[in-house]
Amino acid sequence: MNQTFSHDLDQLCINTARILWVDMSEKAHSGHPGLPLGAAPMAYTLWDRFLRHNPANPRWANRDRFVLSAGHGCELLYSLLHLTGYNISLDDLQNFRQWGSKTTGHPEYDPDLGIEATTGPLGQGIAMAVGMAVAEAHLAARFNRDGFPVVDHFTFVVAGDGDLMEGVSSEAASLAGTLQLGKLICLYDDNHVSLDATTDHVFTEDRCGRFRSFGWQVISVPDGNDLEAIEAAIREAMAEKQRPSLIAVRTHIGYGSPLHDSPKVHGEPMGPENARATRKNLGWPDLPPFSVPAEVESHYRQAIPRGTALEKEWTGLFGRYSEKYPDLSHQLKNMIDGVFPKNWDSGLPVFSPSEGSLATRDASGRAMNAIAAALPGFLGGSADLAGSQTARH
Repeated sequence: MNQTFSHDLDQLCINTARILWVDMSEKAHSGHPGLPLGAAPMAYTLWDRFLRHNPANPRWANRDRFVLSAGHGCELLYSLLHLTGYNISLDDLQNFRQWGSKTTGHPEYDPDLGIEATTGPLGQGIAMAVGMAVAEAHLAARFNRDGFPVVDHFTFVVAGDGDLMEGVSSEAASLAGTLQLGKLICLYDDNHVSLDATTDHVFTEDRCGRFRSFGWQVISVPDGNDLEAIEAAIREAMAEKQRPSLIAVRTHIGYGSPLHDSPKVHGEPMGPENARATRKNLGWPDLPPFSVPAEVESHYRQAIPRGTALEKEWTGLFGRYSEKYPDLSHQLKNMIDGVFPKNWDSGLPVFSPSEGSLATRDASGRAMNAIAAALPGFLGGSADLAGSQTARH
């Protein structure tokens, strides 16, 4: 997608999302407006310029995956889903964090709404995104043929300092580097502020150096409001075929608010007075809460015809693939649809006490091998223990 930025309209689109986030947390008397306010330009650039998705069919198989690992900032995700045309209405945004609402306090997995993962426990979104990138790489290696890249999509993550502090993200990122998952891209909201203090008090390691040591490409964007620099960084990340990429974007938590760069805007509404000041600071028109200017809605909703065209193009490709490789296409379609072959479990081993003792890892290996023989999409792994299993694949 080669588009140029129209700064007045793009800035209005970004600030519309920012004000929606302020409105959501103010109405709910709860929320985390700080991260979305700072991360808005990079999220907008990704969704507007790069993300291949179809709001008219959220389950399109070859869509890019977007994981908000920093799930506490879910206002960001819900507003983008609404603005681009998913089944999340303005009423849903107004019911943010209310019982029974689609817009829960942290994202909850619902692919029909465009929510790819349940996130909130920090670091786990990065780990799940690594799993999604593993699946894409495995399916591409198994099913793609020359001229038929039927599995070809990226996994994008937005993560914050809290995600990178957690051990699970380091372990997953290390694996991603080892496996050379070049289609995994993490946008790091590097705002220098945590819940209680600035990161120079609690998180002083060289985060970029750590990811380089894992085998990742690391790209820095010094100004989180520089749309061209963000776009260039994402393009550079997508061009790297072997290494996953971390894009460290220097943002400012609570951007535009009187609580700019303060931990106070991390995890609670900013209050009516500060909300009014934020509107003024962002040059927001004198509109009631939850307003979306017509030109902004029109721009965001271009995601629907764009996504429909992308899916139509892929459907044509898959149709030609099916004619040339009918067995492969049948297998892949069954995996996508979650269809198991008949009697897939008939070969599962049965263990009896009369057979004597058996290490659980050996029993696991035998079971996994039997499942893999019947379900080619099945993936298993071990923490460098394959050699100690009597049955392995």
